[in-house]
Amino acid sequence: MRKTDKKIDNAIRVALTEACEVAQDESEGFMWLTHFVNYNSFPGSLSVVCVYDTNAHLAKANLDGMRSLIKKKLASINIDIKDIRRHVSFDTEEKCKIENDGKWQERLQA
Repeated sequence: MRKTDKKIDNAIRVALTEACEVAQDESEGFMWLTHFVNYNSFPGSLSVVCVYDTNAHLAKANLDGMRSLIKKKLASINIDIKDIRRHVSFDTEEKCKIENDGKWQERLQA
């Protein structure tokens, strides 16, 4: 990773941590989020996965509100994402446990 990529990655991590903290306070069942990026095709390659505890909580969640929060936090560090729906996906601890025996590393690599 180049030095500039590392700086951008650290800024993304801070912005997404802020989004995570807000979501934990405001969205029932929200647990955590993570991101993946290939800096050779950034920002188009940025992918954020938001994880809820159960499928029921995910079904009730304000997904557009979560996307908007993430877009706003990224914009605060000058990362403009045109179509945030392409970059943010959702999953649950419940699904991971059923489909991947709780192994997130395996699930996220798929």
